[in-house]
Amino acid sequence: MGILGSGTRHNDTKLQVEEIIKRRQAEEALLKASALQRAIFNSANFSSIATDAHGVIQIFNVGAERMLGYTAAEVMNKITPADISDPQEVIARAAALSLEFGTPITPGFEALVFKASREIEDIYELTYIRKDGSRFPAVVSVTALREAQNAIIGYLLIGTDNTARKQAEEALLQAGALQRAIFNSANFSSIATDAKGVIQIFNVGAERMLGYTAAEVMNKITPADISDPQEVIARAAALSLEFGTPITPGFEALVFKASRGIEDIYELTYCRKDDSRFPAVVSVTALRDAQNTIIGYLLIGTDNTARKQAEEALLRSEMLASAGRMAASIAHEVNNPLEAVMNTLYLVRTTADLPEQAREYLDIADGELMRVAHIARQTLGFYREFTEATSNSVSALIASVVDLLQAKIKSTGVTIVQRCDSELQVMGVAGELRQVLANLLANSLDAIGQDARIVLRASASVDPNDGRQRIRITVADCGHGMVAATTKHIFEPFFTTKGSVGTGLGLWVCKQLIEKNGGSIQVRSNMDGERGGTTFSVVLPGDAAMHAVTV
Repeated sequence: MGILGSGTRHNDTKLQVEEIIKRRQAEEALLKASALQRAIFNSANFSSIATDAHGVIQIFNVGAERMLGYTAAEVMNKITPADISDPQEVIARAAALSLEFGTPITPGFEALVFKASREIEDIYELTYIRKDGSRFPAVVSVTALREAQNAIIGYLLIGTDNTARKQAEEALLQAGALQRAIFNSANFSSIATDAKGVIQIFNVGAERMLGYTAAEVMNKITPADISDPQEVIARAAALSLEFGTPITPGFEALVFKASRGIEDIYELTYCRKDDSRFPAVVSVTALRDAQNTIIGYLLIGTDNTARKQAEEALLRSEMLASAGRMAASIAHEVNNPLEAVMNTLYLVRTTADLPEQAREYLDIADGELMRVAHIARQTLGFYREFTEATSNSVSALIASVVDLLQAKIKSTGVTIVQRCDSELQVMGVAGELRQVLANLLANSLDAIGQDARIVLRASASVDPNDGRQRIRITVADCGHGMVAATTKHIFEPFFTTKGSVGTGLGLWVCKQLIEKNGGSIQVRSNMDGERGGTTFSVVLPGDAAMHAVTV
């Protein structure tokens, strides 16, 4: 008995110890759970809203207070989460769920917890409304809270502020729109390659400029294959010398600087699919990943033809001016001894008793000298025509321009009306003024239809500021006219309304020449039906020696 009783007491003690251990473990678990709950409900990083089975808020944590601007006391036992949610979104959610589950769902709290009440995992996006009426996007996770018998006693809605993600999405959308705009632009070529130079992106502008479709070049060739090979070789040689390292005459030569983090914009000739060529200005950028490793290159190219043409035109103009100065110098040098020789011949002819044959020789010599003198005068006149400002008859300038474009005028059937007083004189370089008026008239002829009318008018006035005479010459057509956005840029270099037909330099050159001659040029245009049309006005200094005449 003693031994048996002792064993029983031992077992009882062991059971008590186990009970104590289990109770302590349960207490620790409860403490941990309690600590976790406190951490959850005190967290300011997300909203924790617990409701009863009817949806009335019972718990409203620190995060909910911070996000929504209410205190817990203002909402607990008073409202449901549907009351702080966008009503239109709640209605839309109810309609969508009604359709999905084939049962009518009330547009209120039921719509927010319907899936969770069916034990379906539910995480959705929804707009919360703060106490001050402002709104923010949230991601909400809903869980049904159940008792031991599995009956729902409430719901827990965990919400996170989704503003940052929404902003990121919008930024990505905007960036995507920007990227699409860049790669769909026809104004410049965008060619992106992989790290080895093989083309991966070939935009609309590249297709238009180079004549290839994207499919013909992507994953097949490098930009070096559509570039002038001799220029690529020359570039490789120049870079090898500059950097003291051998550079391969190929794609490496095009991106060498960019690969070293050096800004690189250079001129290069691109070769089209049809073997024609055009000058381009190319900007190269190395594309790098998060670890700064080069993953490719972006080559942005613009057609440089117009600028090259402008440079050539300026060069020809300078050469012409230089040739004119040389010719004028030679003419001056020839003119003085020429007059001396002609005077000498005249003296010989009139004072000496010469035989008839000698007089015939003198006549021949005199005729040749007269021809040389005429050439010298023509040379001086040509030089002055394009280099010296003189007094010019406005009516004569206009008449010469109309005569110059007579063939084009007849082909269009346009009537040219000239309204200009014959006494008006304008100061300027005659050749340059004629070039301006011819350009303006030609533009008007291009802008109007058959059998229309262009009016060339000139008038004089006195500037009240300095008392000097000003001559206004206008070229007015009755064409379609231009919108303000066009007229704003009309005198800018390379701006054109003629598409690929125009260089965009004509009116820019006109403005440069007019300003060089001390004048100004303006444009007025409208698109108002029958009263539409464009008028260019050129204002130039009048001849100070002439009286102001108003027409």
